[in-house]
Amino acid sequence: MKISIKHRLYLAFLAATGLVVISMFLITKFSFQRSLFRYVNTVEQERLLRLESLLIKGYEKQGNWGFLTSNRRLWKHFLISSRHEPPFSPLCLAERDRRLPSPSGSPPPPEGLPGAPSPMHQTFEWRVSLLDSEKKPIYDSLVPGPSPTYNPLVVHNQTVGYLGLKPPKIIIDSHQQRFAQEQHHSMTIISLVVAAMSALLSLPLSRRMVKRITTLASATHQLSTGSYDIRVDETASDELGQLAHDFNSMAQTLKSNQAMRRRWVADISHELRTPLAILRGEIEAVQDGIRTLSDQTLDTLHGEVMRLERLVGDLYELSLSDIGAMQYRKTNINLSNVLLQSVEAHRTQFAEKSLSMQTRNIPKNLPVLGDAERLRQLFYNLLKNTLHYTDEGGQLQITANIRKNTIQLDFMDSSPAVPDESMGKLFDRFYRVERSRSREHGGAGLGLALCKNIVEAHNGSIETRPAPLGGLWIAITLPLNGRKP
Repeated sequence: MKISIKHRLYLAFLAATGLVVISMFLITKFSFQRSLFRYVNTVEQERLLRLESLLIKGYEKQGNWGFLTSNRRLWKHFLISSRHEPPFSPLCLAERDRRLPSPSGSPPPPEGLPGAPSPMHQTFEWRVSLLDSEKKPIYDSLVPGPSPTYNPLVVHNQTVGYLGLKPPKIIIDSHQQRFAQEQHHSMTIISLVVAAMSALLSLPLSRRMVKRITTLASATHQLSTGSYDIRVDETASDELGQLAHDFNSMAQTLKSNQAMRRRWVADISHELRTPLAILRGEIEAVQDGIRTLSDQTLDTLHGEVMRLERLVGDLYELSLSDIGAMQYRKTNINLSNVLLQSVEAHRTQFAEKSLSMQTRNIPKNLPVLGDAERLRQLFYNLLKNTLHYTDEGGQLQITANIRKNTIQLDFMDSSPAVPDESMGKLFDRFYRVERSRSREHGGAGLGLALCKNIVEAHNGSIETRPAPLGGLWIAITLPLNGRKP
């Protein structure tokens, strides 16, 4: 049978409460019984002290235990008188009882005391024992069990006897029994009331918790069907509130990713259509005889094919990086050599566009653990970015700064500048700044995205800032190999 989460929570709350109530009931009952026995023992010890005082006074008056050995009724009066301070002494009966003939054999048990021991006979009278100075019983306890601890009876600094009391095993006193029963009854009622209240409170509590979980489950189902605009209430400050906040963040991320995916597909389609349209137009013009198959036409066709190849190559590289399949053959290399070689390879192109390129503070040895080819691709894309988007007559400055165990490479070019609102988007795929950095310069908006992936694959970071020269400042930080912080 399928049990809903609401009923599972309700049963869990009920079981936990029931366990607590039962445990508290048993612990309280055990503690009460121990306290009651402790109280009874204290009362009986006080009574034993009173009996001890009466016996010492009797012995002082008579000089021996003879007044008790043949007078069980007097022993009974001593026991009765020990309950409280009597208005008369039980010794007043001694003279009268002496005139009575002594019975032969063991004297009969006094009135009110049974003639044979029984497990139910746990009264004070049955458990007390009196011994003479030689520890011979005068009146021994009629309850079976181990011997009690005896207190000496001292008269004129001489031990004349011993008085002992076996501890009670059960409560016999009717008042104490009634009190114990009342307490047990009260604890039972309280436990049942607490259990009932817990059962009543657990139901709305489980409903409230399940309602929030049900809301999250329903929202998750809608999210799985593509409804990325769904949101849930996240005002609570508990774990469910945190879960709701994470759900809303996930929904927003999925919505952003969906919009990015759609823009990604649209941008790819547009980037592919442009060179394909040019190729188709040129080929159809040749086929229709409008244009002749000249070297210029072949150069145009070749240029568009190369543009397609670069675009497809960049897309392939990005897809490999996204799935973690881009291969890096990292070895110990000198980053200065890779950087300076890349710079020298582009000097002619910079000169053709009347751009100056300067390198400053580049150490001769920058040991890093990296892939030389991927780092060349990084520098190639950065230099091409300057070539495409920097105005003629401008400049590019490349500097290096060593900071503890890292090296920071700075690429700073001249105008045009990048608007502040576009700084954080330059590493997005297919993103271009309008007007100054547009498609007409030949870029597809993938170069900086590839740069970011390459830098991060080398455990580094890359960021953009406004350059002091009026253009773009790209700062790259890479860890140096073998350097201590």
